[in-house]
Amino acid sequence: MMNNIAIYGAGGLGREVACLLKAINQVKPTWNFIGFFDDGCPDMTNNPYGILIGNLESANTYPDRLAIVMAIASSNILEDLTPKITNKHIYFPNIIAPNVLLFDDDNIEYGYGNVLGFGVRISCGVKFGNFNLLNGCTSIGHDVEIGNYNIMQPDTRISGETIIGNSNFFGARSLILQRLKIGNHTRIGAGSVVIHNTKDRMSYFGNPAKKIEQYNNK
Repeated sequence: MMNNIAIYGAGGLGREVACLLKAINQVKPTWNFIGFFDDGCPDMTNNPYGILIGNLESANTYPDRLAIVMAIASSNILEDLTPKITNKHIYFPNIIAPNVLLFDDDNIEYGYGNVLGFGVRISCGVKFGNFNLLNGCTSIGHDVEIGNYNIMQPDTRISGETIIGNSNFFGARSLILQRLKIGNHTRIGAGSVVIHNTKDRMSYFGNPAKKIEQYNNK
């Protein structure tokens, strides 16, 4: 029996997640996709992947058991929104693309609500918190610890024994060298190479990455 699932977020990322669910079903029928929740997208007539079934209020009053995937590429919005989904019928599965390369699935720990996109590569001894988004071809080295609400854009590279806190944003093709600590609410610019520990609520850009400004997440 296939499980009902909806996507929260009807933009480009939401459509990509719909493609991901379709790819999972082609390997093993798992998910019955029923549509999108979105709080700011009233017109869904041009979305070929599904219908708009409501907003936050609709999600919180949904009467039946339902899985939801959070397709939101902002760590701040994700961190603010997910605690507001309080419906006891809703749960947040980990969604893993069929072609994700797992070095040792038995040696990887997951929280819930994580999305591992197409082409992601995960080494051994990796620990995930909740609601992390790993976009296409992200690579995670050995013994990395990842907190909650982190967004990794395509081709992000996290080297081994790195510790990542909460609500960080990693731009496309950014690289974090080994044994570093990335704190909380940090933004790493696209193509940047981080060679030192970062400070909370700061932005970094360049090769090597330099601190450029304070990042206010409110």
